[in-house]
Amino acid sequence: MTYTWLYAVARAGPDPLPPEIPGGVADEGPRTVTADGLLAVVGSVPAPDFDADALQRHLGEPQWLERTARAHHRVVAAVGSRALPVRFGTVYRDDDRVRALLTEHADGFRTALAGIADRTEWGVKAYQERTDPDAAAEGDGPPDGPPDDRPGTAYLLRRRSARDRADRALTDAADRARQVHRTLAGLADRSTEHPPQPPEASGVREPMLLNGAYLVHRSRAAEFARAVTGLQGLHGPALRVELTGPWPPYSFADLPTGATGATEPTEPTGGDAG
Repeated sequence: MTYTWLYAVARAGPDPLPPEIPGGVADEGPRTVTADGLLAVVGSVPAPDFDADALQRHLGEPQWLERTARAHHRVVAAVGSRALPVRFGTVYRDDDRVRALLTEHADGFRTALAGIADRTEWGVKAYQERTDPDAAAEGDGPPDGPPDDRPGTAYLLRRRSARDRADRALTDAADRARQVHRTLAGLADRSTEHPPQPPEASGVREPMLLNGAYLVHRSRAAEFARAVTGLQGLHGPALRVELTGPWPPYSFADLPTGATGATEPTEPTGGDAG
């Protein structure tokens, strides 16, 4: 028995699947289902591995989750900009349920497709840069020095001063990150902020202060990239600003209200769009 995994939705027309499209989340060959002037990019996946209980279990397996999320993204990226990417983990009992989805929510899908037409998602992350090595060293523990100096008043005052400098630096960097977001949001059609990733997820030791996503028209992509470069120059060295993309517009392409699958959709993890 198989279920139907949903990757993306587009207006019906030329088949959006290129000949070299990669295998899907179950190494299956993606295909299309059509209804009511719309086209869904789907794949057949084994029910025992992709029912609600199995998916919930797999979400706790980092290797499975990373491999499957990457496969989902590869298919969506191969389909191209004409399609509305669907959130990772949207599964239906069969193709007929997908056809019913397209028919029942046709107007919502068309509205969503119009909202992302000729637009891509760009990710911008901002990290605090460590600009006061002495403060960091003081804050991490007692400095090297004569043992009888460590418990003394002078040492405690140095540690307090280091903490105060670190707090001020973090506050300043957070203010700068908010300025970066406001500036970039003004260049985008839509914008959103995802929760900052902790160091174990980002792979960066410094605190992440901005994890923004921006829906940008293709005609403004170069302008947007130049703005990010300019903001790095303006706010460095207190803040490091990183640009990624372009990505499919995951952050701005939710299913129409009421359109749910056999399992509740879940966000991809470990990716730049979220």
